Amino acid sequence: MSLSPNSPAPGLGVQFAVVGNPENRRTTMFADAVRAAGHAAPRVLAWRDVLRGRYAFKPGEWVRIDSPGENAEVDRLLRGSDDPARVEGTARWHRRFTTAVRDVTSAAHRAGAATSADPEDVAVMFDKRRCHARLAAAGVPVPPALTGPVGGWEGLREQLKAARISRAFVKPAHGSSGSGVVALSVAGPGRVKATTSVETTPDGRLYNSLRVRDYTSETEVAALVDALVPDGIHVERWLPKASQGGRAADLRVVVVAGRATHAVVRTSRHPMTNLHLGGARGDLDAARTAIRAAGGRFADVLDTAERAAACFPGTLCVGVDILPATGWRRFTVGEVNAFGDLLPHLTGLPGSGAEGLDTYAAQVAAAPAALRRAEREEHHHDTTT
Repeated sequence: MSLSPNSPAPGLGVQFAVVGNPENRRTTMFADAVRAAGHAAPRVLAWRDVLRGRYAFKPGEWVRIDSPGENAEVDRLLRGSDDPARVEGTARWHRRFTTAVRDVTSAAHRAGAATSADPEDVAVMFDKRRCHARLAAAGVPVPPALTGPVGGWEGLREQLKAARISRAFVKPAHGSSGSGVVALSVAGPGRVKATTSVETTPDGRLYNSLRVRDYTSETEVAALVDALVPDGIHVERWLPKASQGGRAADLRVVVVAGRATHAVVRTSRHPMTNLHLGGARGDLDAARTAIRAAGGRFADVLDTAERAAACFPGTLCVGVDILPATGWRRFTVGEVNAFGDLLPHLTGLPGSGAEGLDTYAAQVAAAPAALRRAEREEHHHDTTT
């Protein structure tokens, strides 16, 4: 299936709108893609206004719901904190953000507009516990994870012991961009190591840092976990990753309209491969070669990503984190990201239908067909109620 033929001729395009932060490169890059495809420039509705109820949509618009991140005022409205570097407050952020997305989509649909994301999809993707459960229920391979609530460090140690897990990722349930993630090793009483970008202050507050560090004191690790628990945590087995150039490697695969269109290898000398934490783009061709040498097919990686994306059918585009096991033989899904398309200058995979298109251009090309589908569904709903 080619995405490009879905694009109307210049001058006959869809009217786009974007709910985002106007100054953010996500918004500006999407707007550039819209104009480059021959459509009128999109209307931009700022999150700071949307969160205060100052917005409206027009009939027939295609509304892109974008990330609210990287804006201190918006972060304050969502988390109730004046310090965007703080780790805590993600549960409040999740409640307010998902409520806003539900309000936005309801208002858009009442106005006769279509949206790029389903509010329930977004709510699940931003809850790592629910996302993991949805993927597992659909048969998508995921790392084994603890179930049930975690009451703190002592409870976590007991649960890990019962599950025979000595190495785990401890993730804030509603976190993003690696914020608050802890790579934890427990070798026995008093023998622990926590690798994280979190900086702990003497009074127990947690701050995001761009420097990954190790905590080896059980007292420090206990305080870190206990501070994360009130917002909710997701704990899963830390699976050894494949390597490339002596660095841990994984893949981000972007899926647009059900089709894997873009892929990038991410490598790091740390367990976390987030690019802003010292990760770097790896060599996709080398990864393909390693997969073939292990007896696998790169097409199976893309199929896994598409199966994960299919768990969120109401959302046009998601970013799927694929974790290759040591030796590039097996693959699991680490996360599915509602806003996982920020991959500047990356063009589509051969045979994907998005050749020559970046992630935003691919979505612009797919939007008209998605808008027509939404209109058909709305018409069907009207005629059956």
